[in-house]
Amino acid sequence: MATKCGKCGPGYPSPLEAMKGPREELVYLPCIYRNTGTEAPDYLATVDVNPKSPQYSQVVEPKEIHAKCDLSYLHTSHCLASGEVMISALGDPKGNGKGGFVLLDGETFEVKGTWEQPGGAAPMGYDFWYQPRHNVMISTEWAAPNVFDGFNPADVEAGLYGQHLHVWDWQRHEKVQTLTLQDGLIPLEIRFLHNPAADQGFVGCALGSNIQRFYKNQGGTWSVEKVIQVPPKKVKGWILPEMPSLITDILLSLDDRFLYFSNWLHGDLRQYDISDPKRPRLVGQIFLGGSIVKGGPVQVLEDQELKCQPEPLVVKGKRVAGGPQMIQLSLDGTRLYVTTSLYSAWDKQFYPDLIREGSVMLQIDVDTVRGGLKLNPNFLVDFGKEPLGPALAHELRYPGGDCSSDIWL
Repeated sequence: MATKCGKCGPGYPSPLEAMKGPREELVYLPCIYRNTGTEAPDYLATVDVNPKSPQYSQVVEPKEIHAKCDLSYLHTSHCLASGEVMISALGDPKGNGKGGFVLLDGETFEVKGTWEQPGGAAPMGYDFWYQPRHNVMISTEWAAPNVFDGFNPADVEAGLYGQHLHVWDWQRHEKVQTLTLQDGLIPLEIRFLHNPAADQGFVGCALGSNIQRFYKNQGGTWSVEKVIQVPPKKVKGWILPEMPSLITDILLSLDDRFLYFSNWLHGDLRQYDISDPKRPRLVGQIFLGGSIVKGGPVQVLEDQELKCQPEPLVVKGKRVAGGPQMIQLSLDGTRLYVTTSLYSAWDKQFYPDLIREGSVMLQIDVDTVRGGLKLNPNFLVDFGKEPLGPALAHELRYPGGDCSSDIWL
């Protein structure tokens, strides 16, 4: 049963019921060796997050990942009500941009074909979320895979990075609208509100360093508006004179009360109250490394938010390299888990210590009453100590579903 999409896990009837579920005990993370100089296969790590366990905050079961097919640049996966698995693609096998979707059989994981109509792929792809009650799916775009090998400002000027949301008719499998995001370069992670009747959500624009709210109009079309902007910092000793925050991951609590996102370059993780989705309110912030820490190569010349550069983060004697990147929230909303690697080529460019030392996994305690974030000093998973060499841990998933993979119908 554990291999069948839609037939495993607790199967909570609603997001609010899921919040009453048991505490997480295991977390799965893909760990990457590609482009790090270590000749070893990527693998799936299982981390013990049960504080009563003697193996708490340790990797307990690594498993090698084998390619199942000759498809390239796959990213987000969601289960469908049909029992199939749907995966977004970023490009074709030659590395050109192509935002299509692959369908897998939910029992055998054999490729069945594409979800979109023939010839109907978007120009670029990345993440997606669907909301069947509104007959809609919305997808995002990063860039053509050919430009993934490092960040080049000239690629921005050349228009090689995405700046659009693509709206799809869920029943007809057709793209019906394209939304241009003002100041919204590289829209990555997208989240509808968890309430299956909701007709709005948020998308994090990485290079634009902002959060944009998308919503349904009375006539059935969709619109977007910017609701959060993280100001850039004027700096010295960096690739550009201004450093964007680079919002790389976002998620929503299951009760649709809080929005969380990570600023991978600036180094902070933020919590916003979204009781009024049009006017998010900052209620929690914590710095977990980043590019602007004291004693580093970057000097901040002008900062609209901070009075001084943050201190480096040291947990259990280890100085944390990189910045907060992928995040996952406990079902009850009281714990956030964070990893620090983005993508090996970008890690190598912006945080070379990550390649030498490996990434880490951290845990943050969340105040769900007044808002607030606090580091758990007793939790650290150091992927620099893996048997085959330092690894780059990425996305976090629970065995029975979580805030960024489950969609209620």
